[in-house]
Amino acid sequence: MSDAQGTGGLQVDPVLRDFVAEELLVGLDLEPAWFWGTVADLQQRFGGRVAELLSRRDDLQEQIDAWHREHGAGDVAALEAFLTEIGYLLPQEEPTVRVERVDREIAEVAGPQLVVPATVPRYALNAANARWGSLFDALYGTDALPLDHELARGYDERRGAQVIAEADRLLDRHFPLAEGSHAAAVAYRVTAPGELVVDTDAGTTGLADPAQFAGHRPGEGDRAAAVLLRRNGLHLELTVDPSTKVGGQHHAGVSDAVLESAVSTIVDLEDSVATVDGPDKVGAYRTWLGLRTGELTATFGKEGREVTRSLHGDRSYVGADGEELVLPGRSLLLVRNVGHHMRLDAVRTPDGEPVLEEVLDVLVSAVAALHDLRGLARYTHTRAGSVYIVKPKMHGPDEVSLSVELFAAVEEALGMEPRTLKIGIMDEEKRTSVNLEACIARAADRVIFVNTGFLDRTGDEIHTDFEAGPVVPKGDQKTSTWLTTYEDRNVDVALRAGFAGQAQIGKGMWAKPAAMREMLDTKGGHPRAGANTAWVPSPTAATLHALHYLETDVRAVQQELSGRPLADRRDLLVPPVLADRADLSADQRDHELETNAQSILGYVVRWVGLGIGCSTVPDLEGAGLMEDRATLRISSQQIANWLHHGIVDEAQVRATFARMAGLVDEQNAGEPGYQPMSADLDASPSFQAALDLVFSGRREPNGYTERALTVWRQRAKQADPGQESTTRSAVLDDEAPSPAP
Repeated sequence: MSDAQGTGGLQVDPVLRDFVAEELLVGLDLEPAWFWGTVADLQQRFGGRVAELLSRRDDLQEQIDAWHREHGAGDVAALEAFLTEIGYLLPQEEPTVRVERVDREIAEVAGPQLVVPATVPRYALNAANARWGSLFDALYGTDALPLDHELARGYDERRGAQVIAEADRLLDRHFPLAEGSHAAAVAYRVTAPGELVVDTDAGTTGLADPAQFAGHRPGEGDRAAAVLLRRNGLHLELTVDPSTKVGGQHHAGVSDAVLESAVSTIVDLEDSVATVDGPDKVGAYRTWLGLRTGELTATFGKEGREVTRSLHGDRSYVGADGEELVLPGRSLLLVRNVGHHMRLDAVRTPDGEPVLEEVLDVLVSAVAALHDLRGLARYTHTRAGSVYIVKPKMHGPDEVSLSVELFAAVEEALGMEPRTLKIGIMDEEKRTSVNLEACIARAADRVIFVNTGFLDRTGDEIHTDFEAGPVVPKGDQKTSTWLTTYEDRNVDVALRAGFAGQAQIGKGMWAKPAAMREMLDTKGGHPRAGANTAWVPSPTAATLHALHYLETDVRAVQQELSGRPLADRRDLLVPPVLADRADLSADQRDHELETNAQSILGYVVRWVGLGIGCSTVPDLEGAGLMEDRATLRISSQQIANWLHHGIVDEAQVRATFARMAGLVDEQNAGEPGYQPMSADLDASPSFQAALDLVFSGRREPNGYTERALTVWRQRAKQADPGQESTTRSAVLDDEAPSPAP
């Protein structure tokens, strides 16, 4: 820690102090003393209020626990009356959002959203650049199309023909010709502004809907080097280059179909990162800063060569009106800060107390964005002049109000126009779900986002209902009364509040990065449910998921859904507990215990041992599942609940974890720097952290996992001071094989 000189009386980690002075504030009219003085002021103004709100959470939970101990799952009407009496359930409101200066990527364009850990610059760059993705690559290199042979080295023409045929089918479906099929096209020509001509082997035609032609890049004569099409607000570029292997095989010389994909990206400072000290936090902040200045680069080895990745520029076309058309080349950036419950040891008050981590997060998030807002950055990320901050793990409207007031205080300190900092409300805690209207009302002039997410929300459901009885297996939660109501009601409330055309309604993550065929078959339900964005785990997944938004006009769906009855919030109160524990067989019990234990260990061993906050973790069958702290929360709460209610006992849990540790060690045998747990379970901080999560799960506030992870990660780093966090196994890196040029 540094001394308090020049840091507003705060004790600041030297690495963090130097980052602020030598990187964050460079080029701005702000001084380090001002920055740390602002942190100290915000800590003084909000620290006590946050403590009161967290205490209120605990008080409510104690009362709910006591009620369930007396009544079990109880009667919903009686539970509703009780929750109303104690102030957990508030009167329903009818909010109307009125948000100004919102970028069209949030207000108007429906499309996929990436979430990327801020600790890995190369992945963050990959995500930001995923605004546009190669549909040919996505079809060629994944299981989206069946593969009945081993791919040849370089370019496999059989696979290429399969990709071309599927692209033709998709073009016919989403951008049909007036006559015939794109499969018969031999040339794409632009003969005059707004006039796309398609030569086919049967003659000449055009688009069935000429308005779908958005522009082109000129080629030789009237031949187009690229044709830009538009549907439901998303663009698709047909790149024409017969000199390439792909273009040479294509019947019209098309070398790629580049689809507007990840319309927005959340740069994550929360669930997908492992930041337990000053250097860790600086690594995350440096990525966000570099994205906002446009100067972020990453150099790494790939396939035996050195690659340097940087941000893509914008894309220029001749528009259908004959004028220049410039489209953004990068995703619109949002940043996810930590929740109210987090403290950061790297900055301490004069009396030695860790500061609110959210104070530092929001101030750094806003200051870094100043480079963009003031026109100092290499690229413009926001054309509306707003900063989008996603706020997780808020419990009810009072906590939303505090976040709004904190944002306003930061705006005042920076001299920003009021309501520059917009808020995304993550609907992942039960007290927020049942009071969602009131939460939206508290941020009616700032809110640009609400979403649903199975994992964190289910983890909180289990913890809230802990004393109601043993909960159903994790997979059965997906068809429970509360969850189906939650998914519908989130959309209903947002639409009634006026989100359509102003804000995003989001749905949760697709957790299987390699299962693209399954994603294509199922995730189309998200736009059909009225969500104008949904999370995906990789740029390739974003490109494939974008096909669902070509298929579905989300605004039309939202208009239709706005007339349906509001889902009854009383159904959110139905605890997902076993009707009769005798219905759970011993095999079902053992499988559930093994599945969750293996999931916990597979994630924790990388978080604690390697500093990886987001991983593709193999499950019991070896299928890779994307894991972050949300998956850990639900798995640890599931076992803790069953342990508390006697479905399993401590000996079973310990024996299962010991057995699963050996399996997880085998699954990670090739991971550089990996320390096997099974060699000495008692000495393994990762194994002990996993047990801590389960055996402290009932007592852990809200069932959160951060305390145990942080404590054991810090111990692991202290035992090996030279250890640096690794980035292997995280998602959002480079994708599967793609066609050679």
